[in-house]
Amino acid sequence: MADRYLSFTGTAPGRFLTRRLGLPQPAPLRRWSPERPDLDGGLLHLTAGTSGLGLAPVLARTGLGPDDTGRPAAVVLDASGIRDVEGLAEVHAALHPVLRSVAASGRIVVLGAPLDPADHHQAAAQQALEGFTRSLGKETGRGITVNLVRLTDAPAAESTLRFLLSPRSAYVSGQVIGIGAHETPVPHDVERPLSGRTALVTGAARGIGEAVAETLARDGAKVVVLDVPGAEADARRVAERLGGIALPLDITAADAGARIVEALPDGLDVLVHNAGITRDRRLVNMPAERWGPVLEVNLASVLRTTDALLAAGTLKRGGRIVATASIAGIAGNAGQTNYGASKAGITGLVRALAPHALAEHGVTVNAVAPGFIETKMTAAVPLFIREAGRRMNSLAQGGLPIDVAETTAWLAHPASGAVNGQVVRVCGQSLLGA
Repeated sequence: MADRYLSFTGTAPGRFLTRRLGLPQPAPLRRWSPERPDLDGGLLHLTAGTSGLGLAPVLARTGLGPDDTGRPAAVVLDASGIRDVEGLAEVHAALHPVLRSVAASGRIVVLGAPLDPADHHQAAAQQALEGFTRSLGKETGRGITVNLVRLTDAPAAESTLRFLLSPRSAYVSGQVIGIGAHETPVPHDVERPLSGRTALVTGAARGIGEAVAETLARDGAKVVVLDVPGAEADARRVAERLGGIALPLDITAADAGARIVEALPDGLDVLVHNAGITRDRRLVNMPAERWGPVLEVNLASVLRTTDALLAAGTLKRGGRIVATASIAGIAGNAGQTNYGASKAGITGLVRALAPHALAEHGVTVNAVAPGFIETKMTAAVPLFIREAGRRMNSLAQGGLPIDVAETTAWLAHPASGAVNGQVVRVCGQSLLGA
């Protein structure tokens, strides 16, 4: 559904009126396209404190050259060497003079270090960077995003920096992403990094799932489009268009995992748990028949099928699991105790399973947590609630299914093996929740 308010604020009368009334002024977001794959402009690399990360070679491969115009498309501030409160003054000194010059739809990425449990001064200073970046993301406007990446090894963060410093991350802001130490193989085909890999997407016949399937296919994957038998015609249509295969299956069936294993004798490289339902009602009015199906589809089926595919070895080493959480599971939402519980459960699953799956199976486990995304479902939400959902984030607009899909594709990337156990919100930095 078209965002008429966003269109109106792009006109001269709209800009004048919204400015006078103090209303949100969303900026059109710059998203990826084959014609314009990179941000328009250069990169400004700043440092606060002492750093030995060796970022220059990694930043040179992001597609952004050094800024020579004084109006950078992206700013990377390496603050990983900050170890005390005094060092935070260098963060201010580095960014304060350049903020006004960052181009519209620009990117600001602050690099920090993991918190040192043996040094509470370092931990305090590095944790301060989280409050700093989240606050800055709520100030910048003009479609500019701000994110914090905690790392110890620059090469391991390359896929993450390429994503955050590109148009693909248009609706990801205010996030804190941890990067572990991990060998990161470079794909043979940089433009199609998933070539030769098989990806299964549940709930892929329409909406966000369809966008995820399209994006993974764009990146070279052979996509298995899984959806309920009632959506088989749509699933086959999507699979045919993408050169993949359709798998009509009720993911809540007790033997769903075994049937997936049987359908994929050559194994699986990427598993995207996207299927989900809502049965909204306040708890006082919610009978068990509205509670049960939501927990079964959104959480129990994810647990069962993940366990089955790992146990069978269907998910290959170097594989990726990407589950779908939600900001409803982070901040809660009236009328969605069942949905919020199921999506918070996904967060628990990711954080607990990630280290074990990597150590035992060589598979990473992460989640995307969408906020207000423009879909047929949100188009049916009453007007005032819909407008509140759109405007209550730092970018003052709803996201698109492609925003969730691009984030999923980054987590599925062969070079994203150092990203594990992360829950990344795709919400324009929603003003609700952490």
